[in-house]
Amino acid sequence: MKKSRLCQILYFVTATILIVPMSFGGDVLANTADAEVPGDSTFFSTVYVEESDTLNTDSQGDLWASCWSDDDYLYAANGDGDGFTIIPPNTPNVPPAHEHLTDIAVNRISGTPGNLKGETIARSDDIGQIWNDPDHYNRKPTGMACVDGDLYLAVQDLSKDFNDVPSATIVKSTDKGKTWTWDKSGPMFDDHTFTTIMFLDYGKDYENAIDDYVYAYGLDYNWRDSFNDRVEDPTKLFLARVPKTSIMDRSAWEFYTGLDDGHPTWSSHIDEKVPVLQDDRLVYQDTYFSSDPKNMTVISQGSVVYNKPLDRYIYSSWTEYTFEFYEAPTPWGPWKRFLSKDYGAYPWTETKNGGYATTIPSKFISPDGKTMYVQSNTFMGGTNNYNFSLRKMVVEPYVSSTPTNSKNNDNLAVIDESTTPINKVAHFGNVDYFNNGIKEESEDSWNNERKTVDWWGYTWNKSYNMNTVKYTTGNMFSDGGWFTDVKVQVRQNFEWIDVKNLSVTPDYPKDQTAGKHQTYTFTFDDTWGDGVRIIGTPGGSKTFTSIGELEVYYAKETPQGVGAADMKALVERFEEKGEFANRDAARSLIIHLTAVDHFERREAAEKVVKHMKRFKVLLDHQQDGELISERAFQALHSHADALMKKWEQSLR
Repeated sequence: MKKSRLCQILYFVTATILIVPMSFGGDVLANTADAEVPGDSTFFSTVYVEESDTLNTDSQGDLWASCWSDDDYLYAANGDGDGFTIIPPNTPNVPPAHEHLTDIAVNRISGTPGNLKGETIARSDDIGQIWNDPDHYNRKPTGMACVDGDLYLAVQDLSKDFNDVPSATIVKSTDKGKTWTWDKSGPMFDDHTFTTIMFLDYGKDYENAIDDYVYAYGLDYNWRDSFNDRVEDPTKLFLARVPKTSIMDRSAWEFYTGLDDGHPTWSSHIDEKVPVLQDDRLVYQDTYFSSDPKNMTVISQGSVVYNKPLDRYIYSSWTEYTFEFYEAPTPWGPWKRFLSKDYGAYPWTETKNGGYATTIPSKFISPDGKTMYVQSNTFMGGTNNYNFSLRKMVVEPYVSSTPTNSKNNDNLAVIDESTTPINKVAHFGNVDYFNNGIKEESEDSWNNERKTVDWWGYTWNKSYNMNTVKYTTGNMFSDGGWFTDVKVQVRQNFEWIDVKNLSVTPDYPKDQTAGKHQTYTFTFDDTWGDGVRIIGTPGGSKTFTSIGELEVYYAKETPQGVGAADMKALVERFEEKGEFANRDAARSLIIHLTAVDHFERREAAEKVVKHMKRFKVLLDHQQDGELISERAFQALHSHADALMKKWEQSLR
């Protein structure tokens, strides 16, 4: 069942409007006639996921399918590791050697994120059996449910090269995970059909269930993209239900077959099932590497949790380099994508990494539903996250708002606590650099992908008026760090829209001469939005951009655009680059601009114009005396004309 990969890149970029909700952009689709992509969510105004695992435990293993039982413990099953009770020579957070491998274990976990403890209560053959050739397959946990005091665990046969899943079954424990029983005559699911099973997490002991059924999601073929295409890649998420009292009875299972007048329909015949979610996107198709995974589908083994405070179902999926999040109002949908979090290609570090098998335990959802914790694992890319580890995800449901802010000098990226950074990818995970006021720092978007679009920006949980963005570059490199074209967009009603009458001061050069730690002021007609970003085509042979700072303002009509303070900074940068014959030439210009800045702050237009005329005379004198380079002269002369024109207009 090998799948053809006759796919091409399709980017949602047009000349005037880029319609991309949340932080999406530059997504890749399978270019086939029947390709399907879920709609884009409008449920959350902001979403933030940490750049790395931040809450780790002294444990060993991956996957960690879990459920919250009536005794208030979290029960979690890990793969390939000892779990919380580690047997030497194994050590925490390090994948075990083959001769010391426990392929599956069940653990009991107590505490809260940041203060978690656990113990391993069952291992290996006590939990299930391998249905296929043990030389090529072993056991992996994929989903767990706590129902009426009992534990149910889905266990699959996963090939040892991770590229196909032929069989799966359910095992049951009535003594909180110490012993397990199952039908040993054969697997409940076979033939690569519904063999990656994820129980819907309905809270403590399934207390939030909408009826007397237990719900389970499933994938066909494999637990994620089949890297060698031994089987088809999963692109469809299926749904089944079974009465709480009959989970171990395969004949009692029913599969979702669609909607009839808005109501779900079910069939006991598995071949009649239809997906509740289909996503045919492919990521990392066009890369600068050949050895690491690429060209991957996005539907994978993760988890589906019901967030009761928000009355929302959350599916957390992943690829080798990204997290993929979806939400729905019911177990059967409609499912919509609300975030694609790109952690970039390898290498990774302790402060920037993604992972696989993303799960969100209901036990750790905050009372207001706005804070969740994502569990994921990796041992790739130069870093280990091979324990029960968590990272925070913070969401804010969307509420329509009308902007009320007046024109002033407040940086909107700083004054609002809901400011959420958005970007294609942060190479080093330093998204706090965007608005911390330190312009000499640098983050960039290198991810070893041949990108055609890149962006840096913010979203908020309410709308703001705005008319100015100041972008400070980060470092420049021989292979990237700049935009070859760039514009500003605002988010209105979940659509990204180009601002009107955009101008940039100084002119952005669209190449490496943009320089490091240089500030470019983008001004545009008054507009509004609950998000803003600079977006364009990344430059260099490795197609990435850099950033030091991104400021956002609703600036007064005057001064708008370039100011004396901006020109002073430009003079200082030219001086650093040796554009003046001596220090005195630069200092004399700065003295004049200091006076202009003083009068600008007082909005003394006549004095601003008067002093700028003197500045231009001095500038001409320096050119005649060869005290300033032609490049610096032209730039400063252009800015001086713009500044004078602006203030002369205010006198009319």
